[in-house]
Amino acid sequence: MRAVTEPATPVGAATALAVERLRVTLGPRTGGHDLVRGVSLTVHRHRTVALVGESGSGKTLTGLALLGLTPPGTSVAAGRLQIGGEELASCSDADLARFRGRRIAMVFQNPMVAMNPVLTIGQQFLQVLRHNLALSRPAARARARDLLGAVGVADAPRRLDQYPFEMSGGMLQRIMLALALSAEPDVLVADEPTTALDTTLQAQVMALLAERQAQLGMGVLLVSHDLGLVAGMADEVDVMYAGRIVERAPTADLFSAPAHPYTQALLRTVRDIASPTTTVLSAIPGAPPQLATLPAGCSFAPRCPLAAPECTVALPELRAVAAGHEVACVRVGQ
Repeated sequence: MRAVTEPATPVGAATALAVERLRVTLGPRTGGHDLVRGVSLTVHRHRTVALVGESGSGKTLTGLALLGLTPPGTSVAAGRLQIGGEELASCSDADLARFRGRRIAMVFQNPMVAMNPVLTIGQQFLQVLRHNLALSRPAARARARDLLGAVGVADAPRRLDQYPFEMSGGMLQRIMLALALSAEPDVLVADEPTTALDTTLQAQVMALLAERQAQLGMGVLLVSHDLGLVAGMADEVDVMYAGRIVERAPTADLFSAPAHPYTQALLRTVRDIASPTTTVLSAIPGAPPQLATLPAGCSFAPRCPLAAPECTVALPELRAVAAGHEVACVRVGQ
């Protein structure tokens, strides 16, 4: 893993992904419940933006919405959704399917269930490569073999003829990464890419991801609840709560000077490796709100130790508190 000390957005960096006012609604767009509420974010090429927050905050749903993969019964709307400068917000499902895999791809949370158990690894590569790159069967198999070798899978020809259940979680995570990168997308959404892996395998998988990112120049949206992983891999961190981004900052700034009370509470749940025996961990009191019955004003106010009457009046918008650092809290700076 790499230590991130450089600015979150280098001068002249090309934009890989630009999203404005993304909403995911359960039920009809009018009268339904917003699960993702006006999320805007930008990911530049060669850079990694992390989405962090408690379970149910909307991180995974945001990633799925970018690929048009949200569950049945939901609808997606955005003011802008651009990949490499090309607008996708108004694309039909058929058009979006053409971009999926080629321009934007995803590594799903659990490779043990994300891969088809009745198809061999080679058959699954064949489907992806023929759909995305229109390769012949022999060319697709040759490319699959090369891709597996690139992510450190030994004896690739034999692995292509095996089924997912014949492999370990770490091996399947590498294979899923190779599948996602097979068409060299502009943007990779990595949703908990090291779930259920031990520390050594986590480091190996993330090193592979960083290596391929450097080679391909991808922008990476890293969805994770693992703040240690985020600290080592991300250039920028966007903190989500109740379907909204409540704080955004370069990684080093967010970990050294978190501004939002929710971010501060989130960081107190993580042990400091510099002083593991003296760190006092604390749970965040209360529970995340039900999105169907959100409180007025700031959604975190019922759990916030700094909440004041003004916190329940209006929903706070992101505002700059330092260079590249934004926070949605009326109490910050008071």
